[in-house]
Amino acid sequence: MYYIPIKTEKEINIMRQNGCILALILDKLKKASQIGISGKTLENFAQDLIKKYKGKPSFLGFDNYPAALCFSLNEEIVHALPSDDKIIKEGDMVSLDLGFYKNGFHTDAAISFLIPPYNAQAERLLKTTKMALEEAIKKAKPGIRLGEISITIQEIIENNHCSVIKELTGHGIGNALHEDPHVFNYGDVDSGPIIKKGMVLAIEPMASLGSDKIKKGKDGYAYITQDNSLACHFEHTVAITEKGAEILTLLT
Repeated sequence: MYYIPIKTEKEINIMRQNGCILALILDKLKKASQIGISGKTLENFAQDLIKKYKGKPSFLGFDNYPAALCFSLNEEIVHALPSDDKIIKEGDMVSLDLGFYKNGFHTDAAISFLIPPYNAQAERLLKTTKMALEEAIKKAKPGIRLGEISITIQEIIENNHCSVIKELTGHGIGNALHEDPHVFNYGDVDSGPIIKKGMVLAIEPMASLGSDKIKKGKDGYAYITQDNSLACHFEHTVAITEKGAEILTLLT
């Protein structure tokens, strides 16, 4: 059985403020993500920025994760450690996933981007995964089943000849980083709970150019594609309103 917390306007406003800060931090991290920069450098920058904005890193210590930032490259899908020996190179797919906690609430967002020069296949994966998130958010509104979001993501990814990562999901978010419900990236239009005003969801499509299967990475935290094919990840925290979904993790 699901227990899906419904947020008040006051609580959503707190998450909106947090999400704006998170978007700003991710934008700064993206600009700092140049060739030759290490994951550890980005991790230190992320922690400094979170402290500057008087928040706490949502991921640090969650399920024993030892960092604030998830820094994934190429075949790494999510949860990869930002280590000293991981250096950004030409042609890399870079994914930055970060959570920001303040005043009792979490927000969560992820961005992916390519370091030039890159090939057309990589660009197709990037554009497809981003489009899947954008279209899923447009679908989200009171009265539909969560499965409508899931099938929207799946169809866009598969129609563009990419693979949906099915073993990893989005989630509800609020006082806890992970709340009910799971937000699957595949499914059936009639599946899942009915979406209601006041729900807050972290929607996060993940896709690859090859296998949809995953395995653990060498760092013990990352999930990578089983065939080491290129992966991509985007995520926004959204609040369900009467009119639809409001993106809370948006740069304003």
